Amino acid sequence: MDFRVAVLGLVVGLLVGLTGMGGGALMTPALILLGWARPMVAVGTDLMWSTLTKSVGAFIHFRQGTVDFSVVRRLAMGSIPGALAGVALLAHVHIKHGDTTDRIIVRTLAVALACVALSLIARSFWGSQIRARLQLDVAGHFPWLTPAIGAVVGFLVSLTSVGSGSLIVASLVLIYPALPLRRIVGSDILHGLLLVGVSALGHLGLGSFNSSLLASLLLGSIPGVWLGSKMSLVFPEKVLGAVMGGTLLFLSYKLV
Repeated sequence: MDFRVAVLGLVVGLLVGLTGMGGGALMTPALILLGWARPMVAVGTDLMWSTLTKSVGAFIHFRQGTVDFSVVRRLAMGSIPGALAGVALLAHVHIKHGDTTDRIIVRTLAVALACVALSLIARSFWGSQIRARLQLDVAGHFPWLTPAIGAVVGFLVSLTSVGSGSLIVASLVLIYPALPLRRIVGSDILHGLLLVGVSALGHLGLGSFNSSLLASLLLGSIPGVWLGSKMSLVFPEKVLGAVMGGTLLFLSYKLV
């Protein structure tokens, strides 16, 4: 059991509890930049960690009735095939080209982090204005849009472990403006459990995860999520979103 990894789990868990997102976006690049795991192992370990932590949140939201199953179904129609395609690509590149896999993951991760960062910053500063101007039922006019977003995010998640929460929430807020935020969050968490679960199984099959690393992360992240959830009542969301957005942009730059 590595105490340093547990501290990382505590910090990431604290931020997840405060903001409801950012686990994969922070955990995977931290493991890579600190030299604690190769990119492919960092992604697989983080996906296993996300599956375990999201299962608790999904159960709670299911019991509370804050899940829109039609939204979850539409997302999963695209995200599950997208995730399987991403895992298949990783397996193909890993078998044929070996070390090239890690370079692909790092570059894709940098792009995904930049996208998440920009979505967080936009939501922090202009989220209410954007939602106020969306008068059309976007999902009703473009029924293919939700599965398409799911497919893109599913592909990214299987490659980088990033986006199952932050990118999906940002998209749902825009295309389902009439859906209450608590149902958006609940739907995102249940869908995220399905998505990271499928992706984690793929990485499990590839052997790209570290069980001792996972145990240390859980040791710190469980109390971190609990503490962050309590602190979220007093921390302003706009400030947190802007700070996290800036942090993810910096991590994206460091990975390039």
